[in-house]
Amino acid sequence: MALLEIINMTHFFGGLRAVHDYNLSVEPGQVRGLIGPNGAGKTTIFNLITGIYRPSQGTILLDGQGIVGRQPYQIAAQGLGRTFQDLRLWRHMTVLEHVKLARYSKLSYGLIGAFFGTPKRHAEEAATEKRAYELLEMMQIAHLSDQLVTNLPYGAQRRVEMARALATEPKILFLDEPTAGMNPEELIQMMAIIRRVRDDLGLAIFLIEHRLKMVMELCDIIQTLVFGEVIAEGTPEEIQNDPDVIEAYLGKEVVV
Repeated sequence: MALLEIINMTHFFGGLRAVHDYNLSVEPGQVRGLIGPNGAGKTTIFNLITGIYRPSQGTILLDGQGIVGRQPYQIAAQGLGRTFQDLRLWRHMTVLEHVKLARYSKLSYGLIGAFFGTPKRHAEEAATEKRAYELLEMMQIAHLSDQLVTNLPYGAQRRVEMARALATEPKILFLDEPTAGMNPEELIQMMAIIRRVRDDLGLAIFLIEHRLKMVMELCDIIQTLVFGEVIAEGTPEEIQNDPDVIEAYLGKEVVV
């Protein structure tokens, strides 16, 4: 059974059809890519799957369970973590606090434990902080744990957001343009981090990205989206040589 399966998903914004008959199957441990011109509907697809929008039509199954109509926090609790195209970090919080906060949904000591400071609370809080540091080490920013996120360079802020998503213990991780705004050195570092996340945590990954070097090197299967419709799906080699993709996307000026 696929970890994530989407069947005939279509969505309208008023009279505008933004996504048409979209299908996807992601296996555990697989890295999937979604490419296409600006305005093709890529982030809309992410938002439909993660519960920000409700599809007009179609079925979405996460680990065999339907998630259409569920709230984003419910979908996250079921095992889908994500980052956003635009950073969504809290200016007044430190790096460590961001990651710890994302793990609070996993705590079970309850109101009594919080009020009386029970041993269970102390144990769970200690485990939460330990895991947060481990994720920051994976992102190579543990040395910045006590810094406010606003004091970090942009590339490091992207890593904080990824660590926060991983803190929810997802089965599949959605990355919306994870290297946007990064320089070539930061791009190489982020590619290495994504490989490590896949290999060490065994997660499936679904990413949107305009930098084709990253997509072609990381992804097992790539979809090309144009005007809300998938025009091609295949391996990186197949996508690079598909005449429809070349005409609609690869032949145009893109960031590599």
